[in-house]
This record gives sequence, C-alpha cells and structure tokens, in this order.
Amino acid sequence: MSALNAPTTCHMVTDSPYGPLTLVATDGVLSAVYMTEQRHRPPEETFGVFDPRPFPEVIRQLEAYFAGELREFDLPLRLAGTPFQRSVWDELLKIPYGETRSYGELAESLGKPNASRAVGLANGKNPVSIVVPCHRVIGASGGLTGYGGGLDRKQRLLAFESGGDHDVPALF
Repeated sequence: MSALNAPTTCHMVTDSPYGPLTLVATDGVLSAVYMTEQRHRPPEETFGVFDPRPFPEVIRQLEAYFAGELREFDLPLRLAGTPFQRSVWDELLKIPYGETRSYGELAESLGKPNASRAVGLANGKNPVSIVVPCHRVIGASGGLTGYGGGLDRKQRLLAFESGGDHDVPALF
C-alpha cells in the first residue's frame, strides 16, 4: 500500500470505571479500545494523531454501558487480524451480556473442537476490549483465566454484567 492509500489512524483517551481507555479509529471507524497496561497493546506511536472527532458515539455507548443502560454495542468496527482471529472475535460478539462461554465452547461453535488454545490466543489479541466482549470467556472449569486487561478487571466486568456490581468504583 502506498503512502497515498495508507489508512488514517487517530486516537483519544476517555475515562472509565476501569481506568483510562485509549480509543483508536482507522479511517474514522473504531479499530481499538485499549486499557492501560493491557497485554498486546501496541506502541503509542501506532495510534496516530490525537483527534476526538470519530469517537462521540463510541463514548456515548461506553457511558451507557457503564451506567448499566446498554447491553449490546452497535458500532461499526474495523478489526485487523488474521481470518481465524476475526472469526473468534465475531463469535465473541454473539455472547450475550451477563453470560460466559469457555474457550472450548467457542472452539466448538467455530467447528474446530480441538482449537481451544488457538481460540484463547486469538481472544487475547482482541483489539477492541469491552465492545468485543473477550472478558466473557472463561476456563472450562468455570474459573477466570487470562485477560489482556488483567484478571481484576475481568472479574469486575463479569460481576458488573451479572448484576453483582452496579456501582462500580474506579480502579484508579
């Protein structure tokens, strides 16, 4: 791709009960929501210039979600990943609010019952945390397993969605 056709990337940071969220848009479409100290978070210089213009609706929906008023995001997404990663992220979008799935269940739903480890790796590389609900994936035993934003955030997000933590205090 030549420099003339290169995608335009911009970002901004917004507050949340789980700490600051870096929102990234590519060609005006949400392409990432990163938490601070998130595993697999790319270097800041890849986020492009500061520009809040693509994000008012993203922020509105995030605020409604954190207020307990929104259970399903309705945002256009531009997800960059391998075809397998994108198929996993598409499956994540099907997990209803307040519910969880195991890595094995996701692998089964993809028609790849022996791919739970690969599903876990793809889940961990999800660039749009919260909106693409990778926090809703748990271990086969029902226990919490890795989360790019940290297990404390995962536990708090799941508690919030299950109705056990309506008044979520800020982590930071």
